[in-house]
Parts: sequence; C-alpha cells; structure tokens
Amino acid sequence: MEITLLDKNGKASKKGLTVSETTFGREFNEALVHQVVVAYMANARTATRAQKTRATVAHTTHKPYAQKGTGNARAGMASSPIWRGGGRAFPNSPNENYSHKVNRKAYRAGMQAILSELVRQERIAVVEDFKVEAPKTKQFVQKIKGLGYDGGVLLLTDGFDENLYLSSRNLPNVLVIEAQYADPVSLVRFPKVLATAGAVKRLEEMLA
Repeated sequence: MEITLLDKNGKASKKGLTVSETTFGREFNEALVHQVVVAYMANARTATRAQKTRATVAHTTHKPYAQKGTGNARAGMASSPIWRGGGRAFPNSPNENYSHKVNRKAYRAGMQAILSELVRQERIAVVEDFKVEAPKTKQFVQKIKGLGYDGGVLLLTDGFDENLYLSSRNLPNVLVIEAQYADPVSLVRFPKVLATAGAVKRLEEMLA
C-alpha cells in the first residue's frame, strides 16, 4: 500500500511511499488500542505517594478524655482514623505497583492498529528528510509551517538530530522523537504525525 509522501513545499508528490500492509493497513481494534494506551500510561507511573497510619502520625498516645461520663463515644487516642488529623485507615504506600502487563505480540498489534488508523484518517504524512541548518526555533517553525503544519505535530525521525531536538524543545505543541521510541500515547495524542522515510522503515522493522 502507499501513503502520502510530501515534497519540500509540503505538497503531496505524485508517487507515494510504499509501506507494509501489515503495519499500516491493519484493522482498527479499539479495545486493544485502549489496553495498550492504558498500560503504557500505568507503567509510566511511579509510586511516590506515602500517607501515615495511626502508628506513624504525630499524636500523643494519651486518652483524650475519660471513658465514661462525658456523653461522647469512647476514644483511645487522637491518632484514630476517624478523628480529624488522625492517621489513614488504608494509606497509600510507596510500594504500590501500578504496572500492567501487555504481551509483545499484543503491543505490536496495538501499535499497528494506531498507525493504520492514522493513515485512514490522513493524520500521518511522510517526508524524505527533515533537517534544520542550526538549532534555531524560528527555522524549525518556518519549516513546519512550510509543510502545512501549524498546529500540534509529532515528528518521527530515523535517528537523533541535535539541531532538531534543540530547536523544537521550547514548542509546547511539538514533539520530536526517534522512531524506535515512538509510543502509543504520543501517536494518539497529537493531531498530526510527520515521519521521515527512514523513520517509517524503522517502524516497519520494529513492528513486523
């Protein structure tokens, strides 16, 4: 199958780029894509939350008031979870495990489904090469606009380019990453995806 190939002016060339039907022509599976996206976000979480129990909260262990005669319910100490300022009954622990397991075959299938849907929705385009002469944000923005991308865009490259990285890191709606680090969340999040021809070949090798 063929996908859109852009020239330097951002216009679609007469001859598109031939890509793998397996990677870019797969049927969309919403349940699988949802599973892959949720698992990726969950695996990125770090268990840094820690709340105190009634044993670790800073409170006196003296009995607040007499057991009988006050008309109040019985209370042993102010660190009880039912008291204001007391410890938590079921506290969050830094040992919590948020990870989700996704099989490699399922992950590849989910990525293929996302890329195929981007092709069907015409949200992905390919350029032969994308470079800037110097690490200047202005040059990067001009080149992106010259290709017809003035909104949010994800740029996939076949290798690390320091000029591209430095010139794009101040743009909140632009992300430049290598194809080998492409993730389902970024592919779904950005309205447009621009990839170099080398990045497309790299994706095909990874997801074959």
